[in-house]
Amino acid sequence: METPRKPVKISLFCKLLYALAAACLLLYFFFVRIPAFADWFNRWISSVGRRILSFLTVLLPFSFAELLLLFLPVFLGIVIYRVIRIHSKSAAAVRVFFGRVAALVCLVAILFVLCFAPGYYGTTLDEKLGLERTPVETEELYQTALLLTEKLNDLADGLEQLNSGATIMPYTIAELNRKLMNAYENYTVGKAFPDHFYSRVKPLLTGKLFSYAHITGIYTFFTGEANINTDFPDYCIPFTAAHELAHQRGVAREDEANLIAFLVCYSSDDAYLQYSGYLNLYEYVSNALYSADYELWQDAWSRLDVRVQKEERAYAVFFEQYRENVIGTASEQINDLYLHSQGAEAGARSYNLVVDLAVAFFRDRLPVGDGTT
Repeated sequence: METPRKPVKISLFCKLLYALAAACLLLYFFFVRIPAFADWFNRWISSVGRRILSFLTVLLPFSFAELLLLFLPVFLGIVIYRVIRIHSKSAAAVRVFFGRVAALVCLVAILFVLCFAPGYYGTTLDEKLGLERTPVETEELYQTALLLTEKLNDLADGLEQLNSGATIMPYTIAELNRKLMNAYENYTVGKAFPDHFYSRVKPLLTGKLFSYAHITGIYTFFTGEANINTDFPDYCIPFTAAHELAHQRGVAREDEANLIAFLVCYSSDDAYLQYSGYLNLYEYVSNALYSADYELWQDAWSRLDVRVQKEERAYAVFFEQYRENVIGTASEQINDLYLHSQGAEAGARSYNLVVDLAVAFFRDRLPVGDGTT
């Protein structure tokens, strides 16, 4: 006599994930409407989650998130194979299988809400730092560009450059990581936000693929890793690493992560970290000035040390090979949609809003009377 098969059911674990995902949806609702609650949750709850995820992956010498990405086509193939195979058994088996897939999606959503989402809805960084963020005048852009230019000209001495004009980062990624940890410690001492803990940046093995997608770095909230694309010119790497580490410490908004990246490089006693921070910030300010007043931009550019000008030209040559391609266009559109979904009205252009924060940070150092034209 044949033993009857037990009915296939969705496991209790999957059901618990569904319930937790529903609770996180309610939690997300409160983040959006109560900034003070989002701040509290980000500081005391999400920070624990981010630290745990970072601890689980920090000892891996490679990016676990990149490995998952590379495995994605195999995973999709397995899903299709399993659906075809179990479809012949029963409709209930198919439902259970997709129920498990849905539980996996719920797990990713839960990690996002608990570990990263509140950073998008708390009080803004200018409020936390006591900066006066107001509409920026063209003259303020110009004077800020000059201030950054003066510092870059000082830092240009002693930098090693290739024939192309690109500078060479004078240490390994491991050494860069130690310098960034020290810089973060210098910057965050005595501050409630962002928090600081030991972690490491992970170089992406498929850097060229990410270059085609116009991605210099990415923080993966579901693995807690700060990933950097070392295919980009060296001067981009310290700033990008500091930016992704800022995300890892709860700074979710892109313009705010850019400012924290600058402030961390600015707080370092290492000349190349400072150079990377100043030059990347200069590019944002310079681009805004170019759009506002070409003649003032041209004047500011002419004051830049010729070695820094060569760096900028070398970057333009590097990026030209990746500028126009389908992967880059799709990547930018996806990023834009994601940022819009998290309340960033400017979408992907929110990276450029660091200009407002930069001017606010430097405003008391600008010549008296500027910003009135």
